[in-house]
Amino acid sequence: MNDIDHRVLGNRLDLFHQQEEGAGMVFWHPRGWELYRVLEDFIRARMRRAGFREIRTPQLLARSLWEKSGHWEKFGAAMYSLAGAEAGRALSLKPMSCPCHVQVFNQRVRSYRDLPVRYSEFGACHRDEPSGSLEGLKRTRAFVQDDAHVFCAEVQIEAEVVGFCDLLRGVYEDLGFAAFEVALATRPAMRAGNDDVWDRAEEALANAARAAGLVFDVLEGEGAFYGPKLEFHLVDSRGRSWQCGTVQLDFVLPERLDAEFVDARDERVRPVMIHHAVLGSMERFIAMLLEHDEGWLPAWLAPEQIVVATISEANVAYAREAMQALEDVGLRTALDSRPERLEKKIVDAREQRVPFLVVLGSRDERDRTMSIRLRNGEQVTLAFEQGVEYLVAAARVPGSRLRREAAA
Repeated sequence: MNDIDHRVLGNRLDLFHQQEEGAGMVFWHPRGWELYRVLEDFIRARMRRAGFREIRTPQLLARSLWEKSGHWEKFGAAMYSLAGAEAGRALSLKPMSCPCHVQVFNQRVRSYRDLPVRYSEFGACHRDEPSGSLEGLKRTRAFVQDDAHVFCAEVQIEAEVVGFCDLLRGVYEDLGFAAFEVALATRPAMRAGNDDVWDRAEEALANAARAAGLVFDVLEGEGAFYGPKLEFHLVDSRGRSWQCGTVQLDFVLPERLDAEFVDARDERVRPVMIHHAVLGSMERFIAMLLEHDEGWLPAWLAPEQIVVATISEANVAYAREAMQALEDVGLRTALDSRPERLEKKIVDAREQRVPFLVVLGSRDERDRTMSIRLRNGEQVTLAFEQGVEYLVAAARVPGSRLRREAAA
């Protein structure tokens, strides 16, 4: 493994580890879990702004649900199953959240006036991947998908797909991926639904993609078993392509799982189901980010955004005051008051890929200033309050694109 392999970085930066007793699973350390939660909250906020309501569904469900949805036939060999407490009742850990979201939709009678209904979930999933295919965070047996599903009428497909594609553009831009490639994956050999259904779905998704301003390649036979999909491929700093976001159009699962709404003629009809993901697997996306940025994550994503380092023991009280002021405005801050030389503290903060180092000595305490050292070695000295404002602005969660759209 090279120095920018995410597994090497995960160990060096104390983010996570894996071990044989949990093969294909992840043990998140405090710094890694901080990164995970910041990324999760970033996506959560964007989904909320886009009109999605977050839900939580069970991980363990009766196998009969997966048989009815068709997932057992497709994924059964990779699903973890066990016997239930009731005789003859088989249970399975979910490999994905789609059928569960249909269950939430089905809990009440829906009117066409209610549509579209948008759900999102950070769904914990399990798949019994072959041991030879496991690769750090890139391929695991336990992972979390940023799942989202829209239930809508057929006439609403285009608007929903266009809106989600715009969401994807903004998120990827803020994560450092200004460009991406798109592919339309069409009907696979093993699929549910007849050719007429697939003709409608493929045409509708292609038209929606064009309306969203996307130029796409066609991947023949690479669609999901229930419908065609748009795949969004990000290219990292090393020129590698990663398939992340998806938009999947589904006429099949609503039929199989009895989803329906009452239309304007008071008749019960099936909704269309649109499957969405922005990142795909949280674990895999973090692996990609670590390698893309070589561990130097953007300041807003870094587990610790700032280290406050003392020059001598005499400055500890002032350093604690500075740390508290930074934490009070929401910045993730650590204190380095070890009896070490300043050079050692600078090297250690850099090794941990911390974006900002605030160095405080007797002169800073006397003048009420902050000496802020940047990643490139440059240093700026500001008055205490100005230093706090500077760091808040430098470490702000990105939202420039959203503000531009609001202003327009």
